[in-house]
Order: sequence, then structure tokens, then C-alpha cells
Amino acid sequence: MKVKAVLGVYLLSAWYRGAAWLRLLAPLEWIYRYWMRARARAYAAGRKPVWQAPVPVIVVGNITLGGTGKSPLVAWLACWLSEQGYRPGILSRGYAGRSDAYPLRVLADTPASQCGDEPLMLARQTGVPVVVDPVRPRGARRLLQEGCDILIADDGLQHLALGRDLELVVVDGERGFGNGRCLPAGPLREPLARLASCDALIVNGRSRQTMPEPYHEMRLVPRYWRRVCDDTRTPVETPPFDGPVHAVAGIGHPERFFATLDALGLEVEPHPFADHHDFGAADLSFGDGRAVVMTAKDAVKCRDIADGRCWALDVEARPEPAFIDWLAVRLRSLMSDDYLSRSRR
Repeated sequence: MKVKAVLGVYLLSAWYRGAAWLRLLAPLEWIYRYWMRARARAYAAGRKPVWQAPVPVIVVGNITLGGTGKSPLVAWLACWLSEQGYRPGILSRGYAGRSDAYPLRVLADTPASQCGDEPLMLARQTGVPVVVDPVRPRGARRLLQEGCDILIADDGLQHLALGRDLELVVVDGERGFGNGRCLPAGPLREPLARLASCDALIVNGRSRQTMPEPYHEMRLVPRYWRRVCDDTRTPVETPPFDGPVHAVAGIGHPERFFATLDALGLEVEPHPFADHHDFGAADLSFGDGRAVVMTAKDAVKCRDIADGRCWALDVEARPEPAFIDWLAVRLRSLMSDDYLSRSRR
């Protein structure tokens, strides 16, 4: 395991098991909390500008570090909105990507090194316009030029320069909010009190902590195996390989992926990497003939270096019906005559 991955896994473990030594970081946590509070007040008071799009903006984010299942929900939301007759677009920061020019319209063949792994994955999975821009309002305007009539801001909860109409927060049910402390003493990007101002809390998987009420539940359901080099698919019930496998994961919570493989009956040798890891051929070579399985997010970076042994497990988010009903009602409210008057200003 790489040094960065070792440090990341160690720190995440400390946050989520409540290691006592994290109390030493309390002064830094207080400074962080003060800075976040002052920043939010500056936007609320108008001292920092907020740009409001003339169409609805749905933010999907989290208040914890370490992976929550946010991206599958974004993909589900984009597809569901398309089925309802909307023309959605996805806006992303494009973490770990670097482009010479922004905003960047992400296509199926855009290098992940330019746009980041998650935007490329979402563009391929959903087929809707995806734009990457560290300046969120600028990226949102680019999506409007694409004809989008509703925007999904991926991981946009803390990007307050872009106005929003709905805030959806995703939390990992198994790990919850860890020790409940803010960075760097805990995994929280914002204090738990922030949830009171959000529109919906979505819990991914069965919760092991008491969650603030109300909340909705969501599951990640494995759909099929996909060979990374040519996109050949087989049903998840019939793995296209036999015996033990190597499992690689460069995501925020690798253990969840390994647990999913275990639940599917695979004998797994896990290989966790840092989130957004830039894979090389050596990372997929283990000196034997075993199959290598990975997440869809990692697969977009491995297509050119993967051989026939490499397979991705594609999953989809399945929110509970009550959440879908709630969302439909809220969207009808957003599209009311009073709301649409904003687009004519």
C-alpha cells in the first residue's frame, strides 16, 4: 500500500473509531469551525457574492470526509430527472483533474487527468451534460448554454458562491458522523448543526448511529460485472472469473467496496489506495493470474492499462420510495409560477 494511502486509512480509522489522541487537535478544530462560520456569514450577508441560476439547482453533498455513496445518488438523480422530462446537467469541481481551460465540458473520451475520475464516470453513466469548473457559477452558466433546465451540483454543499434550491446530504450509514468533530480532529466538514438547514438527509445503508430525524434511506445495489478494457458486461449473479480475486479501490471508503465483494461470495485480497489514486500498470500487477476487480470510479482511469483480467463492479443507487415521492413534490413546488418568475428577471 502506498504511503499516502496508509496515512489516509490511519486517519480515517482514527476519526471513525474516536481515537483519544485526536483531542490534541482541538485548537485547530476551533480555528476551522470559526473560519467556516465566518465564511457562511459573509455569504449570507452579501459580503461575498452568490450567483443564483435561472433554473433549479440541486446540491448533492456531504458533511463528512471518507466517501458516502454520493456519486451513485448523483447518477440516479440525473437519470430520474431525465425520465421525468427534465434536461439535467451535472456540475463538478473535478477534484484531482487539471485542465488548461475552464469550464470543461466532459465527454466520454475526456482524459480523467483533465476532468477528474468522478465527472468522467458520471458522464459515461448518465449521458447528460457534465461540466467541470472550480468556479461553480461559471460552470453553471456553461450548462445553461447546453440547454439544461435543472442543475445538479455534485459535492457542492460547501461551495456557497452558487445559489441552490435544494440541498441533499448523503451520509454513510455504517460509519455515520464518526466522532462528531470537525476537521482536523474529526471527519466533519461542517458541524452537525448544518444539517438543520439542509432539505433532506439520505442515509446510505443500514445506520449504526442515531440519525437526525427525518431522514431517507438509500441502498447501493450491484448490477453487473464490466470488463474494463472493452466494457463487456455479465450479470452480477454469474462472475466471469473463478477463485480468489485481487480487489483494488482508490475511493474514500475502500472497506465498503471490499465488504460488497465479500457479500457477493468472492474470496478477496484487498488492495486499498488513496482516494482519487492515479493508477499505473504496476498497481494492477500482482504476479499471478487472478482476476482484478475494481470500482467504476477507478475503472475510468484504468481502461488504457487494464487487460482482460480486470473487471469493474457497477452499482446503482436505489433511494426509498418515500424520498422519490418527496422529491417529486418539491420539484413541482420549485417549478411553480412564483419560482419561474426568477428566470424572467
